[in-house]
Amino acid sequence: MAQGKYSRVDGKKSSCSTATIVVVVGFCLVGVWMFMSSSAFPGQSTDLPTVTNKQKEVSTKSSSNSQFEDNSGDLASDDQENTNSDTNEVESNSGDANSNSTEEDANSNPESNGSDNNSNSDTGESEKKKNINDSNQIETEKKDEDKKPEEDLSSEILKETNAQNGAFSTQADESASEKKSQNVYNWKTCNVTAGPDYIPCLDNLEAIRHLHGRSHYEHRERHCPEDPPTCLVPLPVGYKTPIKWPRSREQIWYSNVPHTKLAEVKGHQNWVKVSGEYLTFPGGGTQFKNGALHYIDFIQDSLADIAWGKRTRVILDVGCGVASFGGYLFERDVIAMSFAPKDEHEAQVQFALERGIPAISAVMGTQRLPFPSKIFDVVHCARCRVPWHIEGGKLLLELNRVLRPGGYFVWSATPVYRNTSEDVGIWEAMSKLTKAMCWELVVINNDKLNEVGAAIYRKPMTNECYENRQQNDPPLCESKDDPDAVWKVQLESCMHKVPVDESARGSKWPETWPQRLESPPYWLKTSEVGVYGKPAPEDFTSDYDHWKRVVSKSYLNGLGIDWSSVRNVMDMRSIYGGFAAALRDLKVWVMNVVPLDSPDTLPIIYERGLFGIYHNWCESFSTYPRSYDLLHADHLFSDVKKRCKLQSLMAEVDRMLRPEGKLIVRDNVETIAEVEDMAKSLNWKIKTSYSKDKEGLLCVEKTLWRPTEVETVPYAIE
Repeated sequence: MAQGKYSRVDGKKSSCSTATIVVVVGFCLVGVWMFMSSSAFPGQSTDLPTVTNKQKEVSTKSSSNSQFEDNSGDLASDDQENTNSDTNEVESNSGDANSNSTEEDANSNPESNGSDNNSNSDTGESEKKKNINDSNQIETEKKDEDKKPEEDLSSEILKETNAQNGAFSTQADESASEKKSQNVYNWKTCNVTAGPDYIPCLDNLEAIRHLHGRSHYEHRERHCPEDPPTCLVPLPVGYKTPIKWPRSREQIWYSNVPHTKLAEVKGHQNWVKVSGEYLTFPGGGTQFKNGALHYIDFIQDSLADIAWGKRTRVILDVGCGVASFGGYLFERDVIAMSFAPKDEHEAQVQFALERGIPAISAVMGTQRLPFPSKIFDVVHCARCRVPWHIEGGKLLLELNRVLRPGGYFVWSATPVYRNTSEDVGIWEAMSKLTKAMCWELVVINNDKLNEVGAAIYRKPMTNECYENRQQNDPPLCESKDDPDAVWKVQLESCMHKVPVDESARGSKWPETWPQRLESPPYWLKTSEVGVYGKPAPEDFTSDYDHWKRVVSKSYLNGLGIDWSSVRNVMDMRSIYGGFAAALRDLKVWVMNVVPLDSPDTLPIIYERGLFGIYHNWCESFSTYPRSYDLLHADHLFSDVKKRCKLQSLMAEVDRMLRPEGKLIVRDNVETIAEVEDMAKSLNWKIKTSYSKDKEGLLCVEKTLWRPTEVETVPYAIE
């Protein structure tokens, strides 16, 4: 049923696969959201179509076909939620002695390059069972079974998955599944120049060698191989379980990121220091060597309207270094999308991620940043080494695109406070450029402690200045130029007008934090259709309610996840950011990824005070290996496999995920079975496998296992 730009597509369903399914009783999860794709690609306009009576009628009829009471096509009403809460969402506590769970440990003695962290602490009876390398164990926890609703549910699941054989699988099925894992997924370890730090789209050395020029940082941009790798990135020698947040902000294991060059070059500025088996981060930076918190307060003291954690919630930090600025902004209830290139500042973004601070590897080069327009409350540059003033200000105009009308640009750099001939020349060029862009220089202030200064500019909220300029330079963009079209779109030396319609996105400042998290954006109209077929504001609220239930009743206590060890989280297919919003009270941050072929809802995510990025999952993500503690994929895999190899995506998941990290997959049972087979072939632990009405949920844990066989990747070798 098409609903304008946010179309509903009924995905294909298949009967349960013959792969052995591990049944977990002890909780009942809410229904899995059906995957929705759309003819609207991220980068297109996010205006929603008007709801017609015919569309409403079709949407109502569709609700009767929901497979779970709460699926992506139709969120259950409040009455339905209450009626079915006992059968669809049984609360479970991981410490409850009466809960029933089954965990398959496919990693009893894997080969690894690091310390042995694969021991399983689970209690109960264990029986050894032959699998892909004849050395793995299957551990089965058996606990008291005295919860009647859970017993009933267990029986139903068994009927669904083994209807003809009771609770017993057949030897034929088991052998066929085992042979499939052995024969289909022949994993190898990547042999590449970057070694354990391999990022396929940034380390395509063959493509970089054939570039015509590098003056615009083309060699730091993404150059993805046509055929994504399926090999597994090796671990650093001596890899250890990462230190938990917040201690990780100040200290990480040297063996996990064994690089010292940055400590040698920037140690005097308190970026990073080597201390025995640790790398320590005093919290300094080039512009705040005496600590980030003092510098953060200096900015607000310079301009009270910044209002960290209230008016200002989401910022962009350009050229972030080791991201100490973003790391300490958490103290002020602010989240920073920090980025820096993979360059001679060895492993700076990798340091940030290992510390538990959000960051991506990116550069301001020849293409637009992978963000929609008008989304950042503040853009910050502290000696970020970007030549803003050259070539008509093309790079500064890109910041103008992503900055909210009324938002601030904080520029802390030597031209602001030094009087060398070079600094004076840059300051004069910047002054001329920012005036032509109609940016107001609000304040210049000096930080006496750090002996630096900052200039703060404000982007206009009206078009009056643009219209009254004597010269159209920089020019205004043509009306056909879509400011939200960003994927592999070349930079333009022009400015877009700010919206003046009070109902348009960007015409008003969002509500203060945290109210903006829970309230539908003012520009979502009831006459417009949301992703799931309801009026847009109602769709937004229903999505949030859904994920709050899933997280509180299932994820927090039902999957056996120690959330105190989770810091870096990615939602690989985010819609409204509801999953991230539901995790607000935990000490985690969530990278919300909106795939290119999904509805373009990333502006909504930013409007509610969260952040995210566009991405094509047929390519590698711009992050270092072992960046995330938890990956969440809601009906992502079933869609990706229509366009590219599922094994490549699983290799990318393995690359991004830390050992002992978790992958949660919600999808149709056919896809769940495929992912589970691949996880087993990777020697991952199957924590949870659950299915109902042809939909399922899978939670798996990555281990330290690496294949002994090696695959050389020619385009990634110097």
